[in-house]
Amino acid sequence: MANHSHHAHASHSGHAPADHTHGTPPGAGHAGHDDTENTENTRDTDDAALAEHLDLSAEVLRAHRDEVVGWLDELVGDRRPHRILDVGSGTGSGTFTLLRQFTGAHVTAVDSSPTMLHILRERARAHGMADRVHTVQADLDETWPSVGTPDLVWASASLHHLGDPDRALAELSSVLRPGGLLVVTEADSFLPRFLPDDAGPGAPGLEARCHAALAEFQAQHVPEMGSDWGARLAGAGFAIRAERPFVIDLAPPLPEAAGRFALATLGRIRSALDEQLSVEDLTALDALTDENGPDSVLNRPDLTVRTARTVWVATLP
Repeated sequence: MANHSHHAHASHSGHAPADHTHGTPPGAGHAGHDDTENTENTRDTDDAALAEHLDLSAEVLRAHRDEVVGWLDELVGDRRPHRILDVGSGTGSGTFTLLRQFTGAHVTAVDSSPTMLHILRERARAHGMADRVHTVQADLDETWPSVGTPDLVWASASLHHLGDPDRALAELSSVLRPGGLLVVTEADSFLPRFLPDDAGPGAPGLEARCHAALAEFQAQHVPEMGSDWGARLAGAGFAIRAERPFVIDLAPPLPEAAGRFALATLGRIRSALDEQLSVEDLTALDALTDENGPDSVLNRPDLTVRTARTVWVATLP
């Protein structure tokens, strides 16, 4: 599965969006070293940093996630899920939201990152839910693990990381209980926006230029993002039960973690687009991500959080 690092594996997030509210932030790829130990150390460092970013996203977008799961609860009705599969669980924001909503359920959380799964297990213990969570480390572009027969599959911002999403959907159709639900969430873009057009420092339109460059990055490295997921679900034999867009536009007062989320996100953009942006734009990003500087996003009263996601709920006819 993706480990939120632009590998074709699938983690997330949850990542998400994020989710993996999250689509996977850029700049999270693991450096390629010949030395295996150094490679693993780099991956661990990357995953730890990404886990922090995913957690900030989850905290800021908690109300959105609760809204999605509340809507899902209405669709489920009396057929409460008992066995849930979280595809690309990341650190577990979706896992724990589902466990709180469906109190009789158990979740199998699958991710390619051992760091993410370790964090998830520790949180399950802290929340008194360890007996309701089973983690599986697996790369879903390789051999699929045994996941039982889930009543509900949750894939939040994870399918676009896979090298062959259609194969993944076929695998999911083979394990989903008859009458069960597959929930797919995908974001419209990699990352949320936070700044007004004339944010200062630098020239107006900084964030728009960053996202234009990110779109080029996406087309090259994550071509499945932005797919027609409704058509792909239908092609895998699923019937779309519901499709709903969610527009997220948070204005002050924002959740407490919003400033740190913006700081981390813009920092990842700065790292990923070092060779794509102008010197002026890079300098502006440096100023915005300087925690102690006068232009830091941590001190901005005009910060917002803007993103959009679509959720598909599908079943097997």
